[in-house]
Amino acid sequence: MSRDNDPSAPDSNRRRLLQGAAALPMLGIGGLSFGQPTASVNTTKLAVTDTEVTVGQLHSSTGTMAISETGSIQAEQLAIDEINAMGGILGRKIKVIKEDGASDWPTFAEKSKKLLINDHCAAVFGCWTSASRKAVLPVFEKENGLLYYPTFYEGLEQSKNVFYTGQEATQQILYSLEWAKNEKKAKTFFLIGSDYIWPRTSMKIARKHIENFQKGKVVGEEYYPLGSTNFGSLMNKIKLQKPDCIYAAVVGGSNVAFYKALKAAGITGDKQLLVTLAVTEDEMTGVGGENFAGFYSSMKYFQSLDNPNNKKFVAAFKAKYGKDAVIGDVTQAGYLGPWLWKAAVERAKSFDVDKVVAASPGIELKMAPEGYVKLDANHHLWSKSRIAMGNADGTFKIVSESPELIKPDPFPKGYQ
Repeated sequence: MSRDNDPSAPDSNRRRLLQGAAALPMLGIGGLSFGQPTASVNTTKLAVTDTEVTVGQLHSSTGTMAISETGSIQAEQLAIDEINAMGGILGRKIKVIKEDGASDWPTFAEKSKKLLINDHCAAVFGCWTSASRKAVLPVFEKENGLLYYPTFYEGLEQSKNVFYTGQEATQQILYSLEWAKNEKKAKTFFLIGSDYIWPRTSMKIARKHIENFQKGKVVGEEYYPLGSTNFGSLMNKIKLQKPDCIYAAVVGGSNVAFYKALKAAGITGDKQLLVTLAVTEDEMTGVGGENFAGFYSSMKYFQSLDNPNNKKFVAAFKAKYGKDAVIGDVTQAGYLGPWLWKAAVERAKSFDVDKVVAASPGIELKMAPEGYVKLDANHHLWSKSRIAMGNADGTFKIVSESPELIKPDPFPKGYQ
């Protein structure tokens, strides 16, 4: 047997060959990475060179949504750094252009045009609110751009140009309502949300499920503008109605005032069931564990998840951003975006958007911090759903988990 075929032989020759191949771009020999010239992996004039591919990040680093979006910015950058450390994608390192949507939807649309038309980004990782996503969607579809969107959302959307790495409504809302009914015997619900498309559509779906499928009753429904801090009158309405469950979709900075108002009114987790769709570890840094203790959050990911993938992810995140850094649901979903894009590009052997989209269905991420996930043909992820209780120290204790991955269904019958 030759040494080349001997699995026990030293692999020094192989290492030397790999090192030599890795050095080719540094020597100025372009287009040889993975044997694919740039002209063959980029036929649509994207920002791809022999050694580099440019992507965009489009999140709110300022304004009321910064409390929620900062984690996504950090996680996407972590994934990109890790991918670059492995040699990049098709032998090309990823360059990032960061833009601030500033919690303003027209600004998101303007910045998306810059990233696609001026910067020719091969992919964009971004948005948080559904309002920002809806603002940029026409731009991505017109310019044939590629957006990886990390937030749990209301569903009722599917675009060739968007991959949704968070939960859609049937995975998050229906699971949590069934849990509230079956485990907490909730029959009456008070619905509360911020006043824009995601909370309103989510609560429309929640109401239909409560009334039509659970035969329960909605005893109140209130919405407040983004950034609102005055919830005094709402506390009185809740006390008057005495719902079995407060079902909340208040987002961003308003969460701080909302949960402080609940505690000040004596509406606490030891007396009142509350399930939220919008408080992750990211928001807890502002809300304060003492104001959320005993309440429940419905997400697919919590930092406290006990699996090898998550332990590695949390350690890497804290090593990069500090030991006190926290990781929420959307942060983790943001981390998945660059890895899904990498897998699709490598399967397609091209950065061209149409080819990447065609190669994406069926992609699996076995290294996802939340656990194994896979990408459906409808551009959403098969994921598990989870419920966790907030602790006074700002952490979460997982109390319920779906036994299997839940197939994404962005257009559920009976909820339109």
